[in-house]
Amino acid sequence: MSGRHRHEQFGEIDRWASECGHALVAGVDEAGRGAMAGPLVAAAVILPTGCELEAVDDSKRLTPRQRERAYDEITDAATAWAVGVVEAEMVDRLNVLGATHLAMRQALEGLDPPAEFALIDGYEPSGIALPHRAVIGGDGLSLSIAAASIVAKVVRDRIMVRLDCVWPGYDLALHKGYCTQAHRDALERLGP
Repeated sequence: MSGRHRHEQFGEIDRWASECGHALVAGVDEAGRGAMAGPLVAAAVILPTGCELEAVDDSKRLTPRQRERAYDEITDAATAWAVGVVEAEMVDRLNVLGATHLAMRQALEGLDPPAEFALIDGYEPSGIALPHRAVIGGDGLSLSIAAASIVAKVVRDRIMVRLDCVWPGYDLALHKGYCTQAHRDALERLGP
């Protein structure tokens, strides 16, 4: 199971946030930032204090089947979870970084109950008023960020499977819009 990938520090940042007196801490991460097609999706997940999820690890270390199983475990256990989706046209207008921060704000605003504090994967985001801490490589260090990375990835993958039906021939269900050789070949054959 995924626990074999974890290291001693996994979850320490979540404990730190809890020890600072924050009861409702949201982990926040995104999926789709490096894609050539499809939306950018961010998720925010609040887990109960002391929650342990065996199937959860950095989403990049999990197979699609493991992510689906972890997604179910996360959404069942979470105090709250929400996603923000920024469509490709808006990503083009805002740029990837601006779209990432917008999706993160949308996800945080969708939480019920709302978060008191956020642990956000990556560098310091702009426009997030909620008290937070940016954590580079957070999906490998924080349980709540790892949970958010899984939720964002599963939601985005499901969107890409639906888009594959709308745009047949590009194999979006297979490569999920990322810059693979198959995707580049389809673009050359069919156009953007």
